[in-house]
Amino acid sequence: MVELKTDTSIDAMYEAGQVVARALTAARKAADVGVSLLELDEVAHDVLREAGATSPFLGYRPSFAPTPFPAVLCVSVNDAIVHGVPTRYRLCDGDLVSIDFGAELGGWVGDSALSFVAGTPRAADLRLVGTVEQALAAGIEAAVVGNRIGDIAHAIGTVCRGAGYGIPDGFGGHGIGRRMHEDPGVPNEGRPGRGMRLRHGMVLAIEPMVIAGGTDGYHAAPDGWTLKTNDGSRAAHAEHTVAITDSGPRILTAR
Repeated sequence: MVELKTDTSIDAMYEAGQVVARALTAARKAADVGVSLLELDEVAHDVLREAGATSPFLGYRPSFAPTPFPAVLCVSVNDAIVHGVPTRYRLCDGDLVSIDFGAELGGWVGDSALSFVAGTPRAADLRLVGTVEQALAAGIEAAVVGNRIGDIAHAIGTVCRGAGYGIPDGFGGHGIGRRMHEDPGVPNEGRPGRGMRLRHGMVLAIEPMVIAGGTDGYHAAPDGWTLKTNDGSRAAHAEHTVAITDSGPRILTAR
């Protein structure tokens, strides 16, 4: 069931989304070479505390997970795609990092992610990050009243496949509101004109993911959470929480 949010509820979700934006900005700024992933998690946790918000990630345990998620920030490095568990690992020069964060404030949830390179970037990594950001922008541009979920999926997939990258099988965006994961699902590849029609008041977390090697396969790391590319190539991830409105898409997690 898809819940249509009122304009007042969307405004409240924007407040939660801005907590997410501040946390991602702070974590990105702190992500220098030599900084540990656990230190980045603490930076994000500090933003939650200051805002009086809570984490929908911490303690989250979907059916596939062997244990509850132990942190407020997902940090995925190099060949990790998503759901990376923060550890004592310290960033090295040239590491490709994806960070994903959520916040709950006043009963509403925001969710967003970005990718970047710590230290000196490689041209191939910059192209990968630029492509996933372009795919996110294309998906958001398609998120207008009267379009369908398939139009978002097609926009994302066209950018990713056009660049020669893989798209992880079965992963994509989702509805969001009182809970982090709500209906409908938002695939990262699909046919235009198919799926649920977009209406004013729908709120979606749109989140493309790309695999540099061009294949779509992945596997879970021993922690049971971190998803890594099967071919060992690098991956990138970007996400925004977006409200569908009669005046166009509204990015609630804009940084």
